[in-house]
Amino acid sequence: MSIRCIVIDDEPPALRLLQEYISRIPGLQLTRTFEDAVKGKEYLEKEGTELLFIDINMPDISGLDLVRALAQAPLVIFTTAHKKFALEGFELNAVDYLLKPISFERFEKAVRKAEEFYAWKQHQEKQEAPDAVFVYSEYRLVKIRLQEIVYIESLEDYIRIHLDNGKPVMTLMTLKKMLEQLPPASFSRIHRSYIVASGKVNAIQGKKVRMANGTVLPVSDSYHYFIDEWRKV
Repeated sequence: MSIRCIVIDDEPPALRLLQEYISRIPGLQLTRTFEDAVKGKEYLEKEGTELLFIDINMPDISGLDLVRALAQAPLVIFTTAHKKFALEGFELNAVDYLLKPISFERFEKAVRKAEEFYAWKQHQEKQEAPDAVFVYSEYRLVKIRLQEIVYIESLEDYIRIHLDNGKPVMTLMTLKKMLEQLPPASFSRIHRSYIVASGKVNAIQGKKVRMANGTVLPVSDSYHYFIDEWRKV
């Protein structure tokens, strides 16, 4: 798998360093570099790319504003000397955020994450059954295997994903949006606040389900059909 990428950074030493790092990773194909952010934006709007490495602090337009202005943004890895911009970067669904000076080990880790996410997106576009979902949690992109999910809980604007092992993962997303990413044969909504992994339901107790981890969840009248469907399996 090869991923086309470009680099936008107004500092020549930083640009050269990223060029050198990219040359050491076989899966990356560097197509262009730009010191001028405006020219970089024009290129992106015309030619596009699959992965963008971009500095945040630039004189004509910030990396954040440049990405916001793109009609269709590629995968993005932000680079900057200022940690304070991390939150804004992840609000734009950046794959990662690299703090300068950047070590090769940290750069490679970000690229592997981008490659994994890119492969997952390709998988989704082919409409094959997914085996994982990606969510943003604690300023990083997290891969969650579907087989690890027990149930998902709504907390207003956030959801909490409860797993077989390890602490739950919280992300800014609605339950409805999450359900759209899950295979309907394996996951069902049982309440306005809960989605369950059907295979992790151990028992039905009246209008409640007992999950494999021992948690008991309510089934609302609107989703009562789930109980009938589960009993047929």
